[in-house]
Amino acid sequence: MSEKETIEKVKDRQGLLAKIQNIFGLGYATKEDLREIDKKLRDLYFADFKNLRHKWEEIYMSALNAGKATDDFKKVIQIIDRVGEKVHHAGYGYAGLMDRKGHIRETEIARVLNYDKTLSDEIQNIVKAVGEFYSETQNGNWTEAAAKARNIKSLILGFESKWDEREKQFRLMEV
Repeated sequence: MSEKETIEKVKDRQGLLAKIQNIFGLGYATKEDLREIDKKLRDLYFADFKNLRHKWEEIYMSALNAGKATDDFKKVIQIIDRVGEKVHHAGYGYAGLMDRKGHIRETEIARVLNYDKTLSDEIQNIVKAVGEFYSETQNGNWTEAAAKARNIKSLILGFESKWDEREKQFRLMEV
């Protein structure tokens, strides 16, 4: 979905007061609505990471008890914590009044929202992989446990690198 489509979709759902605020506030209500939607989406992603951490702690404890734990098991917990906090405390499109880089407009906020939406599949792949690994470990199946832990670690690191690109969506490089 393009930025204009996202903005129009948000504007269509606004009430009369928001439309009046847009007229007098130069689109302020729409920007706030876009920020709020993106915040809710990031909160859902953060909740997914919290649930992942709890599941992974159980996997890690089972691996320790079975003598199958490797360094990757502990590193996954650290990476989940780090990435979850990045998602939880991500920037959401405010620029100060005297910001030298310029103001952040509706299109930039809509671009970030659309970018965040594209990362949903990445998170669902991580959730699915951890869920499958969790089921296997609960059944005592430890074959290829180290490889699966490395795979999950690489999935989360891949998500993190894409998340780090998110900040560039606010202000594209222009000359």
